[in-house]
Order: sequence, then structure tokens, then C-alpha cells
Amino acid sequence: MEDVLRPALVFGGTVAVTLLAGWLIDRALHAATARHPENQLPELLRRCQLPLQLLLGSAALRATYDLAELNLDQDRAIKSILAMLTIAAAAWLVIRAAGAVAENTLASYAARTDDMARVRQFRTQLGMLRRVVTTVLAVVAAAVAILLVFPGLRAVGASLLASAGVIGIIAGVAAQSMLGNLFAGLQVAFGDSVRIGDTVVVDGEWGVVEEISLAFLTVRIWDDRRLTMPVSYFNSKPYENWSRGGTEITGTAFFHLDYATPVPEMRAALQEFLLGRKEWDGRSWSLVVTDTTPTTIVVRAAMSTRDADDAWTLRCAVREEMISWLRTHHPYALPRVPTAPAVLAPEQRAAAQPDGHATAS
Repeated sequence: MEDVLRPALVFGGTVAVTLLAGWLIDRALHAATARHPENQLPELLRRCQLPLQLLLGSAALRATYDLAELNLDQDRAIKSILAMLTIAAAAWLVIRAAGAVAENTLASYAARTDDMARVRQFRTQLGMLRRVVTTVLAVVAAAVAILLVFPGLRAVGASLLASAGVIGIIAGVAAQSMLGNLFAGLQVAFGDSVRIGDTVVVDGEWGVVEEISLAFLTVRIWDDRRLTMPVSYFNSKPYENWSRGGTEITGTAFFHLDYATPVPEMRAALQEFLLGRKEWDGRSWSLVVTDTTPTTIVVRAAMSTRDADDAWTLRCAVREEMISWLRTHHPYALPRVPTAPAVLAPEQRAAAQPDGHATAS
């Protein structure tokens, strides 16, 4: 009876104490959030409850295992498994805590400044640091677990360290592309060439930078497709960054029209239309003839906006409005097939009649 009761009491009591300790820590964090709601760090740290419970439980079971006096043939293997769980849980806890601190720091920084470009830059750098820290902690935890749990491998580890120079050269040559992307990712994150939230044009695709990892960068295209590219691309090839230096952008709309188009009236109609649009930020606008062809003129309408989204919306709206205005007031200004009967302007038709009266064409 004692062979069953003693392990049950030891392990049951250990698990109960660790669960109680985890619950008390969670309640304390919740109370801290209630007392100081402006500080979100305690609430974010509550996400660490699961790895914390695992760490406390595995460490406590490892410490009290001998008190259970199981005397099993697998005692050493069970202790090794508990030790590995403790190390893994500790690494998981540190990663979760680092993520909570990073998120709280970003939120505090965003609340103190109105410069969204700086906020995006800081967010990009924090995200890259989190990935680096996660990778390093995972590697270190795995190495520590192997060396502590399996003492026989320490001699092998010493031998590997002695030949680390040769192995490093071989690994560097074999993983040249991967290391290139890794350093390119760090350069992008801390060089401020592109940030999360920036509007970019890559390979003819327009979208917003959604994620930057150690090796890849993801762009969310306007139609919700994701374009994933190696980070090294942004250090070796040209691309458009519409958010660099500010989010303001000037949108354009081009029209191929007849030579008889009343450009001054069209310019006045565009100005009247822009005054009623919330997408136009009021900085600048223009309507000019930018080119001519044997049959048409090219008219460009330009209008400033706050960001790329407003630019796209306003460009589409200007096209629809100007085409509708031309069809209603000046249909002769629209491009025609040269062999079709010409539609004269009203003043031209009046001048063509000897008695001064226009006739229907």
C-alpha cells in the first residue's frame, strides 16, 4: 500500500502546489492590471501562464522525484525527460515574456508619438529582434538539454568545438544563400529601407509589407494575395517604396481625347469635383496636356492624397467623373474612329450654317 500511497502523495502534492502557485501569480498580474490599467505589461505577461505552469511542474517533479522512492529501472530516463521539459519550458517562458515586453514597449512608443513612420520602423526592428532571440534561445536550450541530460556527449561537444573553425568554413560555404538572407534581413530591419506597413511596388505588384522574417518578406497585394520574396531581393534590386519619407502621394489619371477638347473647362470641372472629395488632401492638383498623337491629345489629371489607398480611390473616381462629364457636356471631345462622321462642337456647327442656325448632325 505504501508503494502506491507515497508516490501518489508526493506527485499529487507537487502538482497541486505548482498549480496553486501558477494561479496565484496569474491573480497577482490581473490585480496589477486593475490597479494600473494604463500599464498593459501585467496583462500581457498573463500569456506566460502555460509555460510557467509547465516550468514549475517539471522542475518540482524533478526535485521531488527521489522522495517518491519508486525504484524503477527507468528512473534515470524519467529524470532526464523531466530535466529536458524544465529546460524547454524555461526557454518557452523567456520567449513568451520577451514577446510581452516587446509588445508593451511598441504600444507605449506608439502612444507617445504621432510619427507613424517611426512606429513602423520600431515595429520592424522589434519583430526582427524577437525572431533572433527566439532562434538563439531555442538553439541554446537544445544544446544545454543535450549536454546536461546526456553527459556522455560532453566529450563529443568538446571535440566539435575544437574543430569549429573547419566546420564553420564548410557550413558557411554550404549555407551561403541562407546566411545571405539572414544578414539581408538584419540589414533591412535596421537599415530602414523598408518597414512593416510600407506601401511598395515589387515586380509590378502593388501592396503593403505585412511581415519581415529572417529570410523572407511578405507583401499583401491589393487583392489579398501574398507575395513572398527573399529579403536579399530588397538589397540587390530596385523597388518602389511609396511610404518612404511620408505616406503622402500624388495620384494621376490619363485621358486620350480629341483635339477639340475644351481643356480649361475640363480643368475647372476637375477642381470643382476635387473640392467635394474627402480623399483629396488639398495640397495640390493639376490638369495639363502632356502629349499628342496624330489623332488624340493626352491629358493628365494629378491630385495629391494622404496615402496610397486614397490615391487609388481618387484616381478611379476622377476617371469616372471626367468621362461622365465629357459625355454629358462635350461628347465631341471623346476619341472617335477617324472614318466615322465627325460631331462638331456647338459653336462650330453654328458657324457652319449660313443663316446662323445649327442643324442636327
